[in-house]
Amino acid sequence: MITSDGDKVSNPKHFKKHYRRLRNAQKSLSRKQKGSKNREKARIKVAKIHAQITDSRKDHLHKLTTQLVRENQTIVVENLAVKNMVKNPKLSQAISDVSWGEITRQLAYKCRWYGRNYIEIDRWFPSSKRCSNCGYIAEKMPLNVREWDCPDCGTHHDRDVNASKNILAAGLAVSVCRATIRPEQSKSVKAGAEPRKGKKQKPKS
Repeated sequence: MITSDGDKVSNPKHFKKHYRRLRNAQKSLSRKQKGSKNREKARIKVAKIHAQITDSRKDHLHKLTTQLVRENQTIVVENLAVKNMVKNPKLSQAISDVSWGEITRQLAYKCRWYGRNYIEIDRWFPSSKRCSNCGYIAEKMPLNVREWDCPDCGTHHDRDVNASKNILAAGLAVSVCRATIRPEQSKSVKAGAEPRKGKKQKPKS
């Protein structure tokens, strides 16, 4: 997670920390005879490791979300399609370990508790491709590009910090002006450029 101030909150990777213990416990469980007392003991051991991972993750998330809500009047997040992202076998475990869905859930209800503004920005908003300084939108921005220079104003961007600034600006626009944040066209344009006009539909009789 990265804030609009450029503060990066590292992922503790709770599952990865306990992965070796969990794997060994699961292997031990698989070797035990079904119905035996030893198998039951091994099953309980596996369950305890899973519970430890869950508790550590929850404790970290509660402390993090409480701090964010207490220190800010407005919280803006990107509405990511987490369910679709975890379908990717290469990303599923890392995404699950981050617990993005749980983070947003906690931020939402804690904002209600503390009387803060909670805003979600459409996942198609080009937060990574837009220059937060001048509004230029790059045509492409592959995931492996972590830093880039705006060809219009020359500003050097950290991909994630730049995206967080754009997400905040979009959220404030919604909050203050009640503007509608819509997906941008997939081409390089500057902010403020007039969108392509579509054909008007005739009213139905």
